[in-house]
Amino acid sequence: MAKTAAKKPANKPAKKTAKKPAPKPTKAAAKKPAKAPAKKPVKSTAQKSTKAPAKTAPKARAKPAAKKKLLFKPGDFVVYPTHGVGKVTSVEIQEIVGHKLKLFVISFETERMTLRVPVSKATTSGLRKLSSCKMMDIAMEKLKGRARVKRTMWSRRAQEYEAKINSGDPLAIAEVVRDLHRKAGQPDQSFSERQIFESARDRLAHELAAVDRIDLEAATEKMEELLKAA
Repeated sequence: MAKTAAKKPANKPAKKTAKKPAPKPTKAAAKKPAKAPAKKPVKSTAQKSTKAPAKTAPKARAKPAAKKKLLFKPGDFVVYPTHGVGKVTSVEIQEIVGHKLKLFVISFETERMTLRVPVSKATTSGLRKLSSCKMMDIAMEKLKGRARVKRTMWSRRAQEYEAKINSGDPLAIAEVVRDLHRKAGQPDQSFSERQIFESARDRLAHELAAVDRIDLEAATEKMEELLKAA
C-alpha cells in the first residue's frame, strides 16, 4: 500500500505585530528654532559712498573772558585798619620786578599820605567798605554804656586798646572811646591815655562823618553829646 505523502501543515498566517505609537514630540522639540535674521550684505570698503559728505557746523568763536568786577572804584570811601577812612583816587597798573600789578591808590587826608594796595590782596589786608548805617547806630549806642576798665597794668591795657583801634572794627573802637572818656569830677587822663582816647575818637568820628555825610566837627560833637548823656 502506497504511503501517502504527509500533509504539510498549511502555512499559518503571520502574526500581525502591533505598531508602536510614535513618541510624542517633547516641548523642546515642538518649538521650532527661531530663524536667524537675515544678514545684511556688508558693503565693501572698496566701494565708494555715493552720499555727499555732511557739512560741518562752523566753529563758534570763543568769547573773551569777562573782566572781574573791582571791589572799589575811584571816588569810593574805604577803611584801612591801621589808617582809618581813606578815599580811592585811582586804580593803576605798575610793573614791579617784571610783574604787572593792579593797585588801588588810596588817599588819607588826616595823615596826609597815599597808600597803594594790590587789588589781589585787598581783602586779606583788611581793606573794607564803610560800615552800614545800622552798624554805626550800634557803635553810637555803645558810647552810652558804662565804662568797663580792667584792673590790670596800664601798659597791658594800652596794648589792648591799640589793637582794638587798629582792627578797624567800629564797635571795638567805640568801646575804647567809652572806656577812656572822663566826665566832670573824674580823675584826669594821663598823657598816654589822652593820646589813645583822641586816636580812637578821631578814627570813629571820621567813619561816622563819611557814613552820615556830615563834616568831621559835626560828627565829633554828636559823639561828645552821647558820651555826656551816658
